[in-house]
Amino acid sequence: MPKKGANISLSSYDDIFETDASRAEAKQERIQSISILDLVPFENHPFKVVDDEAMLRTTESIAQYGVLTPIIARPLEDGGYEIISGHRRVHAAEAAGLDEVPVIVRDMTDDEATVLMVDSNLQRESILPSERAFAYKMKNEAMKRQAGRPSKENPRQVVENYETADLIGKEQGESGRQVQRFIRLTNLIPDLLEMVDQKQISFNPAVELSYLKPEEQEIFMESMDMAQTAPSLSQAQRMKKLSQEGGFTLDAVREIMTEVKKGDLERVTFRNETLRKYFPKSYSTQQMQDTIIKLLEQWQKRKQRDQGR
Repeated sequence: MPKKGANISLSSYDDIFETDASRAEAKQERIQSISILDLVPFENHPFKVVDDEAMLRTTESIAQYGVLTPIIARPLEDGGYEIISGHRRVHAAEAAGLDEVPVIVRDMTDDEATVLMVDSNLQRESILPSERAFAYKMKNEAMKRQAGRPSKENPRQVVENYETADLIGKEQGESGRQVQRFIRLTNLIPDLLEMVDQKQISFNPAVELSYLKPEEQEIFMESMDMAQTAPSLSQAQRMKKLSQEGGFTLDAVREIMTEVKKGDLERVTFRNETLRKYFPKSYSTQQMQDTIIKLLEQWQKRKQRDQGR
């Protein structure tokens, strides 16, 4: 006769297995199909999403094959998802007529999301100086916050024996000083920074101009427009010194900008807006330049043929 014992409830093998599996599954990231309408851009995203030739190719590829690389996003408290990586793919998918895209949803802090957003976009082949400048700045600030507030033990907020700018530079194959120089560009007013992106002002002079006050940068732009020439590094350094010494005036800057530089004796320049009307809006400065060179080569060949007759 069987003994009567306490009424003990034992979990079945399946219950135990499901519990362990569900825990493991909860830790795994899965690809979900999410409506494009539920995806929002990363706040202050520094990388531009433009409808250029590269975007057209991406749109055509997605229309044919779909989004092959999932978007990475994080859930928002008020609903929806913030895009961390894949802004261009989402834009192209929407242009291709897709309603949903594959997304890896990942819980991240603000700083973790910022670092991943920057790192995933810095892998692109073509990055504008302004994009790199703001990306470096955002990542640098995020890494400093992750390192903790300055203290006696870590006054410079060093991470793994590196200052944050040095660590960013190491990852990108450049010096920490160069990272800091790019970050300096974020002090330029938008119109001036756009001229750097359009290669109307070189990088090194632009870094020096970033030390000017916003109102001084406006004066500089007026002087540059009058002189119809971009500043050399030497000229930019002298204007920076004028600002530091309190002698920055329109007349002083105009005098510097109207100097005849050695290279200008053999240089022909055109203002961007002068040429822009002859090209599609989607053309970059480099595409405009390449087209002009091709047309000049064709003109030269035609001229040589005419002379040979």
